[in-house]
Amino acid sequence: MGKLVALVLLGVGLSLVGEMFLAFRERVNASREVEPVEPENCHLIEELESGSEDIDILPSGLAFISSVCWSLLEVHSRPCLPGYHQWRLQNGKYCCLIFLLEASSQRGIRLYEGLKYPGMPNFAPDEPGKIFLMDLNEQNPRAQALEISGGFDKELFNPHGISIFIDKDNTVYLYVVNHPHMKSTVEIFKFEEQQRSLVYLKTIKHELLKSPREVKVVAKGFCSANGITVSADQKYVYVADVAAKNIHIMEKHDNWDLTQLKVIQLGTLVDNLTVDPATGDILAGCHPNPMKLLNYNPEDPPGSEVLRIQNVLSEKPRVSTVYANNGSVLQGTSVASVYHGKILIGTVFHKTLYCEL
Repeated sequence: MGKLVALVLLGVGLSLVGEMFLAFRERVNASREVEPVEPENCHLIEELESGSEDIDILPSGLAFISSVCWSLLEVHSRPCLPGYHQWRLQNGKYCCLIFLLEASSQRGIRLYEGLKYPGMPNFAPDEPGKIFLMDLNEQNPRAQALEISGGFDKELFNPHGISIFIDKDNTVYLYVVNHPHMKSTVEIFKFEEQQRSLVYLKTIKHELLKSPREVKVVAKGFCSANGITVSADQKYVYVADVAAKNIHIMEKHDNWDLTQLKVIQLGTLVDNLTVDPATGDILAGCHPNPMKLLNYNPEDPPGSEVLRIQNVLSEKPRVSTVYANNGSVLQGTSVASVYHGKILIGTVFHKTLYCEL
């Protein structure tokens, strides 16, 4: 009788695990492929070959681009709950991650320091991250790495999300989410336009900054709040919920309280958000199949997707595809930003695409 009960419980357990596995695959679009949508006038930026995770553009057309390199760490065979795998971090600690990998391929798969995405390739040497600048007013814009002064420890620079702030006197400040020693901070720099350089001002540390994708809203109702931006008139806040595959539209009040107005479902995993200053449309860098992103196979690479959301505040916002590729050109899109009919499309670890729309 005891064996029968054990077998029944085992069957029920396996059934639940199977259902969870299928639900997980559906949730992350594990079998989704994209139909190609590519503007005619596009080319890759030669200087950006190993990631351009976030992009922000000044009204003058100067684009700031965060680019990070990766340190390789290996998976270890230590016990975790079913469906999880043990990874040894560079600080000697272990963590269990729910990335479903083939048992035969576990050994030798690697985890990358900084943004900590398992299975991703390394297209750059192990060196500190950088902030690049591009002038989109030029005929053939090129990316230039910005020098950083002011005593900043560049060896620990691992930039992630970036945001521009323009003061009343037109001084430009750059806020950069950084991951030194696998922690999360916000670095503040002053931009010197004439010298094309950054001056380090200060570092912000706080218990709420445990893993900021951006400097993001602390609020309820999100499965996994990710990219964030504001409308051109500063009246609305747009928050990407990556796992829920949607964007939350929120009204900002004078006291800085937020009221949710609507949720726009996109059916794809949303990364960073930007706003077209000319139209007010939202541009979303998306991951059509994140399983390919997290368990990288060069023969079946992750695709890229950029969506435009028009008439955001209307009853029926219009969602259209600006760019989509199966990974043959661009892999793992994280952001898209526009300026005067030109678009820059960045990726987590791959290349950067410049197009004229």
